[in-house]
Amino acid sequence: MRDIHVKPVSYYPSENLEYPMMTEPQLITPNELFYVRNHFEYPFVDVHQWSLSIEGMVVQPLQLTYQDLLKMNLVTLPATLECAGNKRSLWDKKAQGVQFGLGAISHAEWRGVRLKDVLEQAGISNQAKEVVFQGLDSGQRPDMEEQVFFERSLPLEKALHPDTLLALEMNGQPLPFKHGFPLRLLVPGYYAMASVKWLHRIRVVQEAFKGPFQSIDYVILEKPNDYLHAKPVSSVVINSSIASPTEEEEIAIGQHVICGYAWAGEHSVSKVEVSTDGGKHWREAQLLDPDIAYSWRRWSLDWRVDQPGVYTLMAKATNELGESQPMKAKWNSKGYQNDAVHVVHVHVADAKLTENLLQGKA
Repeated sequence: MRDIHVKPVSYYPSENLEYPMMTEPQLITPNELFYVRNHFEYPFVDVHQWSLSIEGMVVQPLQLTYQDLLKMNLVTLPATLECAGNKRSLWDKKAQGVQFGLGAISHAEWRGVRLKDVLEQAGISNQAKEVVFQGLDSGQRPDMEEQVFFERSLPLEKALHPDTLLALEMNGQPLPFKHGFPLRLLVPGYYAMASVKWLHRIRVVQEAFKGPFQSIDYVILEKPNDYLHAKPVSSVVINSSIASPTEEEEIAIGQHVICGYAWAGEHSVSKVEVSTDGGKHWREAQLLDPDIAYSWRRWSLDWRVDQPGVYTLMAKATNELGESQPMKAKWNSKGYQNDAVHVVHVHVADAKLTENLLQGKA
C-alpha cells in the first residue's frame, strides 16, 4: 500500500486536502484521511459559547446549544461526500478553481439530528420556499469588497427530507474541527458544498437565496462569466475512479487487480465496466459492497497481462436508471462535475529485461 496521508492541494488562502486513493480501497474513510475543502481560513469556535439559531419565517425562533442537540433524537446515516470540483485537474482544457485530482471525495458514517425535526419544532410559515445555512467561516472574496460568510440554501422539500441531517458525529467520534465541529449540515446525494460546516445560523426564507456561493460559485458556466445561462450544481452524477494501478505506474507482466470506487449520489451504482485496451472491449467488474443509499461502492477486476507495453485502462459506471459516464465530460469554465470515464495509462515491463537492466547486462 502506498503512503497514506491526506494530500495537500493548497494551503493559502485556505487549506484543501485530498483523500489518497489506495491500492486497497477502504469503504469507510478514517477521519484523518477524509478530504478537506475550505473557502476561507478556519474559524474560531468556542463550543461553550456556540449556539444554533433558527429564524426567519418560523412560528417560534429557536436558539439551541450543543447540549440541546445531543439530547434530541439522533440518527445514523452513511454517506459519501464529493466536492463538485473533484477531478478538476483532469480536464483536457484547464478550468479555474482548486486543482483537485481524484481525492476530493470520501465516505463516512454520520450521526446527528434530522433537520426536519428542528424545523418542525420551530414551525415553518406557509410562504416559506428555501432554507439558508450560514457557517462561521468567513473572509474576503476577490470579487467582493465586504467580508462574507459561507452560506448556501436548500429548497424547503430537500431541507425537510428525513435524510438531511445536522451532523454532530463522524465515524463514531465527535465531528472533527476540520470537518465542521461542533455542527455541520449533511445533505446526502448533493455535492458537498451544500453540507455547510461550522453551522451556526439557519434562516427560513420565502425568496430564492442569491448569495455568492449560490449564484456565482457552484454554477455550471459553459462560457466564462455567462451567468445569464448559469445552471446550479446540486445532485451528484454517476462517476467512478480507478484507485489502482495509478497513472503512469510501471507493473510487471503477470496477474494484477484493477480496483477503485463508483458512486451515484441519490441513485444506485448498478455496474462498473473496465477496459484494458482503450475502450475497444469492456468487462464487468465485481462490486465489493452492497448497494447502500448515498454510498460509494468499491469494485475490482482481475487482469492478466502477458505482453509488455503501454496499456490504457478505463472505468465506466452505470446507475439503476441506465445512465453511464460519458467518454468525454462536457467542459465548463469552473470545472465542476467532471464525470468522464476515468482513464489510466500503465506501463507493463518485461520482468527479465528489468532484471537485466538492474544487473547491468543489457
